[in-house]
Amino acid sequence: MSKLEDAIAGGRFVLTAELLTINSGGLDAVSERFEPYEPWVDAVNATDNTSAHAHASPVAVSIALKQLGMEPVMQLVCRDRNRLALQADIAGAALHGVENICCLTGDDVTAGDQPESRRVFDLDSTQLLVTATGMARGRYLSGRAIHPAPHLFLGAVENPGAPPFDYRVERALEKVRAGARFFQLQVCFQKELLERFMAEAVARGLADQAALLPSICLVRSTASLRFIDEKVPGISVPPELIERCERAPDPEAECFELACELAEHARALPGVAGLHLISFRREAGIARLCQRLGIPTRVERESRGHGSSVAV
Repeated sequence: MSKLEDAIAGGRFVLTAELLTINSGGLDAVSERFEPYEPWVDAVNATDNTSAHAHASPVAVSIALKQLGMEPVMQLVCRDRNRLALQADIAGAALHGVENICCLTGDDVTAGDQPESRRVFDLDSTQLLVTATGMARGRYLSGRAIHPAPHLFLGAVENPGAPPFDYRVERALEKVRAGARFFQLQVCFQKELLERFMAEAVARGLADQAALLPSICLVRSTASLRFIDEKVPGISVPPELIERCERAPDPEAECFELACELAEHARALPGVAGLHLISFRREAGIARLCQRLGIPTRVERESRGHGSSVAV
Protein backbone atom coordinates (compact mmCIF):
# COMPACT_ATOMS: atom_id res chain seq x y z
CA MET A 1 0.00 0.00 0.00
CA SER A 2 1.34 3.43 -0.95
CA LYS A 3 1.66 6.15 1.67
CA LEU A 4 -1.03 8.15 -0.13
CA GLU A 5 -3.43 5.21 -0.12
CA ASP A 6 -2.68 4.62 3.56
CA ALA A 7 -3.33 8.27 4.43
CA ILE A 8 -6.67 8.27 2.61
CA ALA A 9 -7.72 4.91 4.05
CA GLY A 10 -6.79 6.19 7.52
CA GLY A 11 -9.07 9.19 7.16
CA ARG A 12 -6.27 11.75 7.38
CA PHE A 13 -6.56 15.12 5.64
CA VAL A 14 -4.45 14.70 2.51
CA LEU A 15 -2.24 17.24 0.76
CA THR A 16 -0.78 16.65 -2.68
CA ALA A 17 1.18 19.13 -4.75
CA GLU A 18 2.18 19.62 -8.37
CA LEU A 19 5.91 19.41 -9.01
CA LEU A 20 7.36 22.12 -11.22
CA THR A 21 8.39 20.63 -14.55
CA ILE A 22 11.85 19.10 -14.88
CA ASN A 23 14.05 19.33 -17.96
CA SER A 24 17.55 18.72 -16.61
CA GLY A 25 19.69 18.93 -13.48
CA GLY A 26 19.39 15.43 -12.05
CA LEU A 27 18.20 14.64 -8.55
CA ASP A 28 19.18 18.08 -7.30
CA ALA A 29 16.68 19.68 -9.68
CA VAL A 30 13.91 17.39 -8.43
CA SER A 31 14.78 17.94 -4.77
CA GLU A 32 14.90 21.73 -4.94
CA ARG A 33 11.37 21.84 -6.34
CA PHE A 34 9.62 20.00 -3.52
CA GLU A 35 11.95 20.77 -0.60
CA PRO A 36 10.16 23.98 0.56
CA TYR A 37 6.84 22.21 1.11
CA GLU A 38 8.04 18.66 1.83
CA PRO A 39 7.02 18.72 5.54
CA TRP A 40 3.35 19.22 4.62
CA VAL A 41 2.53 17.16 1.54
CA ASP A 42 1.69 13.47 1.41
CA ALA A 43 2.57 13.05 -2.26
CA VAL A 44 3.89 15.03 -5.23
CA ASN A 45 2.69 14.83 -8.82
CA ALA A 46 5.21 13.93 -11.50
CA THR A 47 3.50 15.64 -14.42
CA ASP A 48 3.31 14.29 -17.96
CA ASN A 49 4.17 16.81 -20.68
CA THR A 50 1.97 19.48 -19.09
CA SER A 51 -0.03 21.60 -21.56
CA ALA A 52 1.48 19.58 -24.42
CA HIS A 53 5.04 20.80 -23.73
CA ALA A 54 7.83 18.20 -23.64
CA HIS A 55 9.60 17.67 -20.30
CA ALA A 56 11.38 14.87 -18.47
CA SER A 57 9.19 11.76 -18.41
CA PRO A 58 6.89 11.14 -15.44
CA VAL A 59 8.37 7.65 -15.02
CA ALA A 60 11.87 9.08 -14.57
CA VAL A 61 10.70 11.88 -12.27
CA SER A 62 8.60 9.47 -10.19
CA ILE A 63 11.59 7.19 -9.67
CA ALA A 64 13.69 10.22 -8.71
CA LEU A 65 11.07 11.26 -6.16
CA LYS A 66 11.13 7.75 -4.67
CA GLN A 67 14.92 7.88 -4.44
CA LEU A 68 14.67 11.18 -2.59
CA GLY A 69 12.15 9.82 -0.09
CA MET A 70 9.09 11.59 -1.48
CA GLU A 71 5.87 9.82 -2.42
CA PRO A 72 5.15 10.26 -6.15
CA VAL A 73 1.86 10.45 -8.01
CA MET A 74 2.72 9.58 -11.60
CA GLN A 75 0.52 11.30 -14.14
CA LEU A 76 -0.10 9.54 -17.44
CA VAL A 77 -1.81 11.25 -20.38
CA CYS A 78 -3.24 9.41 -23.35
CA ARG A 79 -2.32 12.07 -25.89
CA ASP A 80 1.29 10.95 -26.47
CA ARG A 81 1.24 7.13 -26.18
CA ASN A 82 -0.68 4.14 -27.44
CA ARG A 83 -1.91 1.40 -25.13
CA LEU A 84 1.33 -0.56 -25.38
CA ALA A 85 3.45 2.37 -24.23
CA LEU A 86 1.02 3.29 -21.44
CA GLN A 87 1.06 -0.25 -20.06
CA ALA A 88 4.85 -0.36 -20.35
CA ASP A 89 5.15 2.86 -18.32
CA ILE A 90 2.82 1.56 -15.61
CA ALA A 91 4.69 -1.74 -15.38
CA GLY A 92 8.09 -0.05 -15.50
CA ALA A 93 7.23 2.46 -12.79
CA ALA A 94 5.75 -0.32 -10.62
CA LEU A 95 9.10 -2.15 -10.82
CA HIS A 96 10.51 0.79 -8.84
CA GLY A 97 7.66 0.90 -6.30
CA VAL A 98 5.59 3.64 -7.93
CA GLU A 99 1.98 2.80 -7.08
CA ASN A 100 0.01 6.07 -7.38
CA ILE A 101 -1.09 6.68 -10.97
CA CYS A 102 -3.26 9.62 -12.06
CA CYS A 103 -4.90 8.91 -15.42
CA LEU A 104 -5.66 11.80 -17.77
CA THR A 105 -6.74 12.09 -21.38
CA GLY A 106 -4.48 15.14 -21.88
CA ASP A 107 -4.69 18.54 -23.55
CA ASP A 108 -4.66 18.65 -27.32
CA VAL A 109 -1.28 19.23 -29.01
CA THR A 110 -2.47 22.64 -30.15
CA ALA A 111 -2.11 23.81 -26.54
CA GLY A 112 1.65 23.30 -26.69
CA ASP A 113 4.74 24.57 -28.47
CA GLN A 114 4.88 21.71 -31.00
CA PRO A 115 1.36 21.79 -32.50
CA GLU A 116 2.53 19.74 -35.49
CA SER A 117 2.88 16.71 -33.18
CA ARG A 118 0.78 13.68 -34.01
CA ARG A 119 -2.04 12.99 -31.60
CA VAL A 120 -2.39 9.43 -30.29
CA PHE A 121 -5.43 9.17 -27.97
CA ASP A 122 -5.52 5.40 -28.44
CA LEU A 123 -7.27 5.30 -25.05
CA ASP A 124 -9.04 7.96 -23.03
CA SER A 125 -8.65 8.44 -19.28
CA THR A 126 -11.50 6.09 -18.35
CA GLN A 127 -10.14 3.38 -20.64
CA LEU A 128 -6.69 3.88 -19.15
CA LEU A 129 -8.17 3.39 -15.68
CA VAL A 130 -9.77 0.14 -16.84
CA THR A 131 -6.42 -0.95 -18.30
CA ALA A 132 -4.50 -0.12 -15.11
CA THR A 133 -7.15 -1.83 -12.96
CA GLY A 134 -6.73 -4.96 -15.06
CA MET A 135 -2.96 -4.82 -14.59
CA ALA A 136 -3.43 -4.55 -10.83
CA ARG A 137 -5.51 -7.72 -11.07
CA GLY A 138 -2.73 -9.48 -12.94
CA ARG A 139 -3.56 -9.04 -16.62
CA TYR A 140 -2.40 -6.83 -19.43
CA LEU A 141 -5.13 -5.48 -21.71
CA SER A 142 -4.48 -8.42 -24.05
CA GLY A 143 -5.27 -10.87 -21.25
CA ARG A 144 -1.64 -11.94 -20.82
CA ALA A 145 -0.78 -12.64 -17.19
CA ILE A 146 1.46 -10.50 -14.98
CA HIS A 147 3.19 -12.35 -12.12
CA PRO A 148 3.18 -10.85 -9.59
CA ALA A 149 0.55 -8.23 -10.29
CA PRO A 150 1.60 -4.65 -9.41
CA HIS A 151 -0.16 -2.94 -6.53
CA LEU A 152 -1.63 0.29 -7.92
CA PHE A 153 -3.59 3.14 -6.36
CA LEU A 154 -5.40 4.86 -9.20
CA GLY A 155 -6.64 8.41 -9.53
CA ALA A 156 -8.14 10.75 -12.08
CA VAL A 157 -9.18 14.36 -12.55
CA GLU A 158 -12.52 16.11 -12.87
CA ASN A 159 -13.47 19.72 -13.45
CA PRO A 160 -16.16 21.12 -11.14
CA GLY A 161 -16.02 24.54 -12.81
CA ALA A 162 -16.72 23.77 -16.47
CA PRO A 163 -19.88 22.77 -18.32
CA PRO A 164 -21.69 20.46 -18.66
CA PHE A 165 -22.11 20.84 -14.90
CA ASP A 166 -24.86 18.23 -14.62
CA TYR A 167 -22.56 15.54 -16.04
CA ARG A 168 -19.42 16.08 -13.95
CA VAL A 169 -20.28 13.91 -10.96
CA GLU A 170 -21.69 11.18 -13.19
CA ARG A 171 -18.48 11.15 -15.22
CA ALA A 172 -16.45 10.92 -12.01
CA LEU A 173 -18.60 7.97 -10.93
CA GLU A 174 -17.83 6.29 -14.26
CA LYS A 175 -14.15 6.70 -13.46
CA VAL A 176 -14.72 5.23 -10.00
CA ARG A 177 -16.32 2.20 -11.63
CA ALA A 178 -13.23 2.01 -13.85
CA GLY A 179 -10.94 1.99 -10.80
CA ALA A 180 -10.32 5.58 -9.65
CA ARG A 181 -9.92 5.97 -5.88
CA PHE A 182 -8.86 9.62 -5.72
CA PHE A 183 -9.58 12.73 -7.75
CA GLN A 184 -7.46 15.85 -8.05
CA LEU A 185 -10.14 18.32 -9.05
CA GLN A 186 -9.34 21.05 -11.54
CA VAL A 187 -8.70 24.55 -10.19
CA CYS A 188 -12.00 26.37 -9.61
CA PHE A 189 -12.08 30.08 -8.78
CA GLN A 190 -15.89 30.09 -8.46
CA LYS A 191 -16.87 28.97 -4.99
CA GLU A 192 -20.49 28.30 -5.89
CA LEU A 193 -19.51 25.82 -8.61
CA LEU A 194 -17.25 23.84 -6.30
CA GLU A 195 -20.01 23.86 -3.67
CA ARG A 196 -22.47 22.53 -6.24
CA PHE A 197 -20.12 19.75 -7.34
CA MET A 198 -19.28 18.67 -3.79
CA ALA A 199 -22.94 18.71 -2.69
CA GLU A 200 -23.85 16.37 -5.55
CA ALA A 201 -20.73 14.27 -4.92
CA VAL A 202 -21.85 13.72 -1.33
CA ALA A 203 -25.49 13.11 -2.27
CA ARG A 204 -24.62 10.52 -4.92
CA GLY A 205 -21.99 8.70 -2.89
CA LEU A 206 -18.95 9.78 -4.90
CA ALA A 207 -17.26 11.25 -1.83
CA ASP A 208 -17.64 7.92 0.00
CA GLN A 209 -15.99 5.97 -2.82
CA ALA A 210 -13.07 8.22 -3.71
CA ALA A 211 -11.01 10.95 -2.06
CA LEU A 212 -11.86 14.34 -3.57
CA LEU A 213 -9.03 16.89 -3.54
CA PRO A 214 -9.93 20.37 -4.85
CA SER A 215 -6.97 22.14 -6.47
CA ILE A 216 -5.73 25.52 -5.22
CA CYS A 217 -3.46 27.56 -7.49
CA LEU A 218 -1.05 30.14 -6.08
CA VAL A 219 -0.03 32.92 -8.44
CA ARG A 220 2.03 36.05 -7.94
CA SER A 221 0.34 38.55 -10.25
CA THR A 222 -2.91 39.59 -11.85
CA ALA A 223 -1.24 38.91 -15.20
CA SER A 224 -1.12 35.24 -14.19
CA LEU A 225 -4.80 35.30 -13.27
CA ARG A 226 -5.63 36.81 -16.65
CA PHE A 227 -3.49 34.21 -18.41
CA ILE A 228 -5.32 31.40 -16.62
CA ASP A 229 -8.68 32.93 -17.49
CA GLU A 230 -7.85 33.49 -21.15
CA LYS A 231 -5.48 30.64 -22.03
CA VAL A 232 -6.15 27.64 -19.79
CA PRO A 233 -9.05 25.53 -21.10
CA GLY A 234 -11.79 24.80 -18.61
CA ILE A 235 -10.86 27.46 -16.03
CA SER A 236 -12.54 30.83 -15.62
CA VAL A 237 -11.43 33.54 -13.22
CA PRO A 238 -14.30 35.92 -12.37
CA PRO A 239 -13.51 39.52 -13.41
CA GLU A 240 -14.24 40.80 -9.91
CA LEU A 241 -11.44 38.63 -8.48
CA ILE A 242 -8.95 39.95 -11.02
CA GLU A 243 -10.06 43.53 -10.36
CA ARG A 244 -9.81 43.00 -6.61
CA CYS A 245 -6.19 41.95 -6.93
CA GLU A 246 -5.37 44.71 -9.42
CA ARG A 247 -6.73 47.43 -7.14
CA ALA A 248 -5.02 46.16 -4.01
CA PRO A 249 -2.04 48.16 -2.65
CA ASP A 250 0.04 44.98 -2.98
CA PRO A 251 -1.37 42.81 -5.83
CA GLU A 252 0.99 39.92 -5.09
CA ALA A 253 -0.09 39.79 -1.45
CA GLU A 254 -3.73 39.98 -2.52
CA CYS A 255 -3.24 37.04 -4.91
CA PHE A 256 -1.94 35.05 -1.95
CA GLU A 257 -4.92 36.12 0.16
CA LEU A 258 -7.22 34.92 -2.61
CA ALA A 259 -5.55 31.50 -2.64
CA CYS A 260 -5.90 31.27 1.14
CA GLU A 261 -9.60 32.12 0.96
CA LEU A 262 -10.24 29.54 -1.76
CA ALA A 263 -8.31 26.89 0.18
CA GLU A 264 -10.17 27.65 3.43
CA HIS A 265 -13.49 27.51 1.61
CA ALA A 266 -12.67 24.24 -0.17
CA ARG A 267 -11.40 22.34 2.86
CA ALA A 268 -14.53 23.25 4.84
CA LEU A 269 -16.90 21.68 2.31
CA PRO A 270 -18.50 18.33 3.22
CA GLY A 271 -16.89 15.46 1.32
CA VAL A 272 -13.52 17.10 0.78
CA ALA A 273 -10.70 14.71 1.76
CA GLY A 274 -7.81 17.11 1.22
CA LEU A 275 -6.31 19.63 -1.18
CA HIS A 276 -4.13 19.55 -4.26
CA LEU A 277 -1.78 22.55 -4.26
CA ILE A 278 -0.29 24.11 -7.38
CA SER A 279 2.32 26.84 -7.42
CA PHE A 280 4.41 28.06 -10.34
CA ARG A 281 6.75 29.87 -7.97
CA ARG A 282 10.18 28.63 -6.92
CA GLU A 283 9.72 29.63 -3.30
CA ALA A 284 7.79 28.41 -0.30
CA GLY A 285 4.32 29.64 -1.29
CA ILE A 286 2.71 26.28 -0.55
CA ALA A 287 4.39 26.10 2.85
CA ARG A 288 3.22 29.65 3.61
CA LEU A 289 -0.34 28.74 2.71
CA CYS A 290 -0.30 25.65 4.94
CA GLN A 291 1.14 27.64 7.83
CA ARG A 292 -1.33 30.47 7.32
CA LEU A 293 -4.29 28.08 7.41
CA GLY A 294 -2.94 26.14 10.37
CA ILE A 295 -2.74 22.87 8.46
CA PRO A 296 -0.61 20.44 10.48
CA THR A 297 2.51 18.95 8.95
CA ARG A 298 2.35 15.46 7.48
CA VAL A 299 3.96 13.95 10.59
CA GLU A 300 1.47 15.72 12.86
CA ARG A 301 -1.47 14.55 10.75
CA GLU A 302 -0.15 10.99 10.87
CA SER A 303 0.17 11.07 14.65
CA ARG A 304 -3.08 12.84 15.43
CA GLY A 305 -5.41 11.83 12.62
CA HIS A 306 -7.02 14.69 10.78
CA GLY A 307 -10.06 14.32 8.52
CA SER A 308 -12.77 11.85 7.62
CA SER A 309 -12.45 8.35 6.26
CA VAL A 310 -12.90 7.44 2.60
CA ALA A 311 -13.39 3.84 1.51
CA VAL A 312 -10.55 2.77 -0.76
